[in-house]
Amino acid sequence: MRKIILRQFLAFSFLLFAFHMVPSSLWAAELKIGYIDLQRIVYESDAGKKAKSELDALIKSKQVVVDEKRKTLEKLKSDLEKQASALSPEARKAKQDEYEKIEREFLRFAQDSETELRKKDAELKEMIVKEVFELMDKIGKEEGYTMILDRSMVIYGNKEIDITNIIIKKYNESKAGSKKR
Repeated sequence: MRKIILRQFLAFSFLLFAFHMVPSSLWAAELKIGYIDLQRIVYESDAGKKAKSELDALIKSKQVVVDEKRKTLEKLKSDLEKQASALSPEARKAKQDEYEKIEREFLRFAQDSETELRKKDAELKEMIVKEVFELMDKIGKEEGYTMILDRSMVIYGNKEIDITNIIIKKYNESKAGSKKR
């Protein structure tokens, strides 16, 4: 067992020594690495800005409906409180039941709206990310990149290898080109 471990250690040491002897300029010439800030691409690209404006419009329309339903609910509650002493117990119970039903509908609508907005946001971002990945694959092959990483995976990266602006520019161009066709 000790002989096997000793052989593996010697083999590993030899490989480490051999790699160390290769000039670092040869390694650098073969590796071309870049990184991107995917979140910045999503928010700063033309498609990302358009998606955000679509989402903002949807949020505003949902907010109008939520505000209207909230006002109706508040008016109903106010009316119920004002009329409570004048109503018979049966009428008060009927009004209370009506209020609770409308309140449940309001809460369900608000919850459904929030879910719909999150889903729409995810769909828009997913579409952009898919297109950006396809573009990065193409750029990576055409420009000879060994690797393109996301900024979230890079602890330190020289700004010279940050290709975010290049990707945004080329993505915007590709989207503008596809609109002209």
